[in-house]
Amino acid sequence: MSNAETVQAIYEAFGRGDIPAIMDRVADAVEWEQWDGANVGQDAGVPWLARRAGKAGVGDFFQAIADNLEFHGFEPRNILEGANQVAATIAIDATVTPTGERFQDEEIHLWTFDAAGKIVGLRHYVDTAKHIKAAKGSPAGVT
Repeated sequence: MSNAETVQAIYEAFGRGDIPAIMDRVADAVEWEQWDGANVGQDAGVPWLARRAGKAGVGDFFQAIADNLEFHGFEPRNILEGANQVAATIAIDATVTPTGERFQDEEIHLWTFDAAGKIVGLRHYVDTAKHIKAAKGSPAGVT
């Protein structure tokens, strides 16, 4: 299975809610949302953009998704492969359940693989302003 096919299978598993199938494709030493330097979404405390490491960290990511987001749409549009990385363009429509804020975004997910075809890294490239606003809720009097 190519890395692009693995990413496609991951999105299919996510759509079914089959997190164990995703976890089977993750390396033990995976780095999730690892950025050199500052990351505005992480600095603002957006739970689903937090830096994580290891399989337990990936499990925490999926728990943060379950605890915070209700998806109305999640559409992988393009999957592009090169060397040991796969980039996927994604259209999302979600409500942050603790705040009730709904947002739409177009994201890029950058997956990195090791030589054995296991995921060793994932980064979400998102409109951080949208994610922060939705996670924090609208300021009083602003709609």
